[in-house]
Amino acid sequence: MPSSEDILIGQHAPLVRRLALQLIAKLPASVELDDLMQAGMMGLLDAVRRYQQTADAQFETYAITRIRGAMLDELRSQDWLPRSVRTKTKNIEQAVHALGHRLMRAPTETEIAEEMGMMLPEYQQLLEEARGVQIIHYEDLARHNDDMQRAPEPSQDVDSPPAHWANPLGQLVSKGLRGALVAAIKSLPEREQLLLSLQFEQDLNQKEIGAVMGITEGRVSQLRSQAVARIRAALAHADWNESPGEAEFQALL
Repeated sequence: MPSSEDILIGQHAPLVRRLALQLIAKLPASVELDDLMQAGMMGLLDAVRRYQQTADAQFETYAITRIRGAMLDELRSQDWLPRSVRTKTKNIEQAVHALGHRLMRAPTETEIAEEMGMMLPEYQQLLEEARGVQIIHYEDLARHNDDMQRAPEPSQDVDSPPAHWANPLGQLVSKGLRGALVAAIKSLPEREQLLLSLQFEQDLNQKEIGAVMGITEGRVSQLRSQAVARIRAALAHADWNESPGEAEFQALL
């Protein structure tokens, strides 16, 4: 006769698949659904063994938290964006910066492809592969902070303990980063600004954005990747070392 644990696992196995499908829709094609589901099942098993029934804590609510946490841990444990793609996206950012400096305007796709020695379809395929690249990664913040620490101002006391805003969280709320990000978005071509507005301000999904802009979902993905590359290129060469004020930091506590 099956145990209560087996019954709970059997009843909630479809939940694991549903959560995995929701998560993988936002990730690059290189992420395997089976890997997420396997991690999710481990999270479900952990939830079954840890759950203590109370009046205000439903098992499914508790299980969702454990399942998602297990899936996110799995993603963190593996470099799910291939190293070759990371290298090529870095090359895109460098090409965008070089062309922007040379042309004094935002370069077109064709110009970026030529700068990288690629045919346009090849460049667009790379944009599709790079859809998992984010505007800011943790390592970007850590590296930026390292640069600050390596070159202190003459009046800076290098032996004093770091301020509470010298960590990546503090940088994320800094006015300097916010200003650089706003400037980078404003410098985007109008079409890419519209795409980001539809996604982040209007909360439209990829299919809805494509319908509004009259383009395919694949093209939406390409333009978003290109916009992210432009923003990352701008942030990489911007000076946003300004620390957040006490009020901004305390707002997070």
